[in-house]
Amino acid sequence: MTETLVLNGEPLPTVTLELLRATSYGHFSSMQVRDGRVDGLDLHFERLDRSSREVFGQPLDADRVRRDLRTALAQERDCSLRVNVFSLGGDLDVLIRRSEPIEPGTTPLRLRPIQHQRALPHLKHTGTFDLIYHARQATAAGYDDAIFHTAAGEISEASIWNICFARGTTIVFPAARVLAGIRQQVLQRGLATFEMRPVHFDDLSTYDAAYLTNSIDPALPVAAIGARTFAPHPESAATIAAAYASQEAQAI
Repeated sequence: MTETLVLNGEPLPTVTLELLRATSYGHFSSMQVRDGRVDGLDLHFERLDRSSREVFGQPLDADRVRRDLRTALAQERDCSLRVNVFSLGGDLDVLIRRSEPIEPGTTPLRLRPIQHQRALPHLKHTGTFDLIYHARQATAAGYDDAIFHTAAGEISEASIWNICFARGTTIVFPAARVLAGIRQQVLQRGLATFEMRPVHFDDLSTYDAAYLTNSIDPALPVAAIGARTFAPHPESAATIAAAYASQEAQAI
């Protein structure tokens, strides 16, 4: 598959310096497409509109985004799509990148705790330098990625993932300020019940498992957070799998 760029519904053969400068201030949403369908597509539309109103003071119509997604999708049924929203002038510009599909990971990750909070954590904005920096530092220290926490030791999110924890079959999401990931919201829709509460490092021994979620990985097990290790936990894994199975992907 050839990587493809679609700007405002038109294929883009080259990228100008003006475009590169403009895309440094904006927001985005990433999705995996399988058989022309996306998990939580309506949530992506809602995120893009809400963020556009906050960042640019303008709405972003879901029908416009859907048309551009269909143009970018072309004849492909399985791929990765990233929707960037920015402004070259007064109106909103939408740049969509289509690339190869990415399969979920299978190896549980070891996370390095780092005190950090993203700027404007509720927005999926293009300021990702700090995320990449801390992830690279964690890798250099022998971990797979970073997990962020407040000065009080309250866990929030990982570099490109939300995180949830399990006590038996009860799924717990951190109450700290984070980006409400689309996959996390899909999971919450499918769960009969779940909890949102502060999760501190001192509490980790009370949890049976932890899972990372994002557009690629619906439930990637966590092997360790710092010195706290987690063993496979079939009960909570089955609960999460059933929750996702109850939610149908939506056609572009």
